[in-house]
Amino acid sequence: MAIPIVVMGVSGSGKSTVGAALAQRLRVPFADADDFHPPANIAKMSAGHPLDDEDRYPWLESIGEWLARHPQGGVMSCSALKRSYRDQLRRHCPDIEFLHLEGSVETIGRRQASRPGHFMPAALLESQFETLEPLEPGERGVTVDVDQSIDGIVENYISTTDSLTAEED
Repeated sequence: MAIPIVVMGVSGSGKSTVGAALAQRLRVPFADADDFHPPANIAKMSAGHPLDDEDRYPWLESIGEWLARHPQGGVMSCSALKRSYRDQLRRHCPDIEFLHLEGSVETIGRRQASRPGHFMPAALLESQFETLEPLEPGERGVTVDVDQSIDGIVENYISTTDSLTAEED
């Protein structure tokens, strides 16, 4: 049985690309959290200012509601950088699983540089890494290194979750 999955990580880690590929592989709906930002959030980030928790709250509520509408499976790309943000999503969808895309500042910076026109400027990358709280014990999820192909990341995630599911049985 499929479950809702959030592909998380800093801007430029490949959340949207990996999320779309994973959703296609699992044959479930995909959504990009960037599409859930209100115009004020996009304007703030475009001006080079990081969002604060107050800015993120209604955005995360919308994402949590989408996840709750997909209990049989769906993939959402969402930064989910802090434990409190992931907890907010879990309040809507307790069975959610996270795929944390992890990479070095250098690797992510190279990826960001290849995304002209994205509303999140590269200058905010440092604040993303400062904010990031990796998955903690007790959080359902897997961390995968982004320094591999998209297919490799998806396969790594699927094989890791298959082995975790087998251990739970």
